[in-house]
Amino acid sequence: KPPVVIPGLGSNIIVNPSQRGNPVLECIRNVGKTFGDVVVDYQVGRTTGVFYLSLRYHRLHPEYIHQRIERLGSSYNLRILLILCDVSEHQDTIKELTKICLINNVTIMVAWNLEEAGYYLATYKQFEHKPPDLIKERVDKDYNSMLRTALTSISKVNKTDVEILRTSIGSFADIAKATSEQLLQLPGFGQVKVKRLKDAFDKPFRNSSTSTIPFQSQRIPQQAPDNEPAPAISGNDKGKGKEKVADFCADVDVPTASSSQHRPREPTNPTWDIELDLNTSPSPEHQPPAHQAQSGKPTEKTRKRPPSPVWDIELDLNESDEE
Repeated sequence: KPPVVIPGLGSNIIVNPSQRGNPVLECIRNVGKTFGDVVVDYQVGRTTGVFYLSLRYHRLHPEYIHQRIERLGSSYNLRILLILCDVSEHQDTIKELTKICLINNVTIMVAWNLEEAGYYLATYKQFEHKPPDLIKERVDKDYNSMLRTALTSISKVNKTDVEILRTSIGSFADIAKATSEQLLQLPGFGQVKVKRLKDAFDKPFRNSSTSTIPFQSQRIPQQAPDNEPAPAISGNDKGKGKEKVADFCADVDVPTASSSQHRPREPTNPTWDIELDLNTSPSPEHQPPAHQAQSGKPTEKTRKRPPSPVWDIELDLNESDEE
């Protein structure tokens, strides 16, 4: 067995002795490996530790990863859980492990085979002291590159169009001041592309539709009917508030609760009687008075009218045959 050493600074990955016999060790290439007394399974940097977990093993021992993370405590700035997905039904298990990693500030990485898992471990070690400039966007600082970046951000304008604008018109200021007629004379510039280019220079950044409407915190007081000002009730006259409101209602002819009790009701529309309507409509002089119509009781005079003759279908058919 290889000796267990104290982890220190170097170009080797420090491997926990519990990982002896793991087939992923054979897939770690281009970096050295050394067994050492570490809390994690693989220490790929001074402040970076990696836990290795197989989903098949996790199904048999679900408490294993909880104990390892609890033993880790607050060690390492970058804590990684490298998962080997070696089961078919893995969605629910990975979802459960993702929740555990979010709670314990652990970054989760999923590998689909041993080669991919070994490549991740080797890459973490190789990029331990590398700055993040390799994955940052590279922006050139010369004038032509900045001009190309600015103009290609406009829709329908490509790098070839930028070179035509630079050689035919000149600087960025000259391009911004160029008229539509000058741009239409250039090769590759049509109505749509010229319109997009002019809109980028001439239109304001903020249009009228995005302007804010001032908020009115105070409510607009309602006007009294007939343009009469509403009486103002001061804070000192709290006891006289009801009297002033009653006086105001009397001035503008607003019905109060007391006045509505003694006021007689206006006569409503007469009740419609379907039996009377089927007969011949009565003349105006035979119409019942308003107070009788309101009560729904017809007068005796209207009841004495002769009823309509009964229609006999057999007599009607016989008369039509004789004709």
